[in-house]
Amino acid sequence: MNSDSKLESNSNPDSATDSKSGAGSNADSATPAEDRVELLKQFIGLKRSTHYYRREFTRIGDTTAFVWSFNLSAALLGPVWFGMRGLWKWGLPFVIVETFALTRIMRGLFGDLSVEARERIAGIEGTLRLRYEQLQSAVENQTDKVDTIRGWITALEREIANIELDIKAAEESAVWVAVFGATVLLAVKLAQGFLANKILEKRFSEWLSDRALKSALAPAGVCLSAAFVLFVYAVGALFYGFNDPTEVLGDFPANPSYRLAAIDWIVAFFAWLTDAGAGVFYFISYGIRVFLDQLEVLFVQTPWPLVAGFIILLTGLTAGVRGAAFAAASLAFMGILEFWEKAMTTLALLGTAACISISIGIPLGVFCARRERFYSVIRPIMDFMQTMPSFVFMIPVIALFSVGKPAAIVITMIFGGTPVVRLTVLGLRGVPESIREAAIAFGASKWYLLTKVDLPLAAPSIFAGINQTIMLSLAMVVVASLIGAKGLGEDVLEALQYANVGQGILAGFAILFCAMILNRIIQGGNR
Repeated sequence: MNSDSKLESNSNPDSATDSKSGAGSNADSATPAEDRVELLKQFIGLKRSTHYYRREFTRIGDTTAFVWSFNLSAALLGPVWFGMRGLWKWGLPFVIVETFALTRIMRGLFGDLSVEARERIAGIEGTLRLRYEQLQSAVENQTDKVDTIRGWITALEREIANIELDIKAAEESAVWVAVFGATVLLAVKLAQGFLANKILEKRFSEWLSDRALKSALAPAGVCLSAAFVLFVYAVGALFYGFNDPTEVLGDFPANPSYRLAAIDWIVAFFAWLTDAGAGVFYFISYGIRVFLDQLEVLFVQTPWPLVAGFIILLTGLTAGVRGAAFAAASLAFMGILEFWEKAMTTLALLGTAACISISIGIPLGVFCARRERFYSVIRPIMDFMQTMPSFVFMIPVIALFSVGKPAAIVITMIFGGTPVVRLTVLGLRGVPESIREAAIAFGASKWYLLTKVDLPLAAPSIFAGINQTIMLSLAMVVVASLIGAKGLGEDVLEALQYANVGQGILAGFAILFCAMILNRIIQGGNR
């Protein structure tokens, strides 16, 4: 904005002399400074303020240091000024701070700071009356609990006395609460005044490059800004300053019948879905079970030296000698502490979930990479799968697949299957278009372009997605054990139930070592 100093320059009428040829059309052309002024008028929207902003923008743009420029309108209107200028990223924080300050003022001047304390006294007095009745009964029956009940009564009376002292202190501090709120309000008003011109000058610079940004003062924007800020102030003052006299702001006006109706509808829907899709869900469970049984034969029923040697050799080939040594030490840890069979069961569960997720995710990512509309439909579904807590979507999975290992694998796939899709799409879209155009120019077919150009260049991103899918699937080991999946998660769950710290830590280390071995195998191959 250093070029804004041109706003102060004036056109020289003597320099606009006509040439001997009589070409007087140049005399009507506007100078850059005049164009700048017209743009500023268009941006500000108030002609009478143009000179002020012209002067302040010139001062701000002529130096990189902070300029002490105070905008009285911004200080008085506060968030309304920022909102009607479209500067909501500044207006919303100012709304929050000013609302906090105003509620402190209202609470100190008109509010009751001892409401909670009085409610506590009312509760204690009810208990005290009960104790007096118990004391009277004990005295009449001459039981040995008389002294004990009198001690209870004394303690309750002492508690009431302490609370009354707190009430008195709160009432005396009301004026200081109001003073604190006024101080905060004054500080934020000064901050708004000193920052306003600097922020608006920056927006003007951005607007010169992008005219789509909000400019001028549209009536709708002014009304929206004023209505929103006043609404926030009114609700805050009513709730905090007068302790919600309407008794509406505290609790949302809910209707229990709506929730009950929604529950009945969901139950009926899943009952219908279970009956209608029984064959489909049985087929899915049967396929998962067959694949899982084969992996359990490979990992669990195969002699341990073969499995351990295979894992160590694979780690060494991909991650080097250090990776192989780490894998050997981790497998020895799991074997010595009697975690071998459960660790292999965990790897079988993980392998089943990861293989199915990867075999579905990579083709789906390849399909979505060049089809933006289809990916825009898939993306919200994947967002839902990743953000919904695992214990929530465990309920419909159990309803459809019952409990057991197939249901655990389905839950693991839902939670961990999305990264490979996202990163496959990201990797394929990151392939330089110039390389693809060169391959097409040399006569590459679509299949050749995909297998020899796109996938090799996107391989780092795809491998990262595979790694993330496996790691997230392994993170579901403990959750999957809740619905019948065996493995190391069962030991962790048992340790949580019986507060067995040692067992839980050892099983957790075994899961950690499994994850680190898999990470070295995948990342080593990627490198």
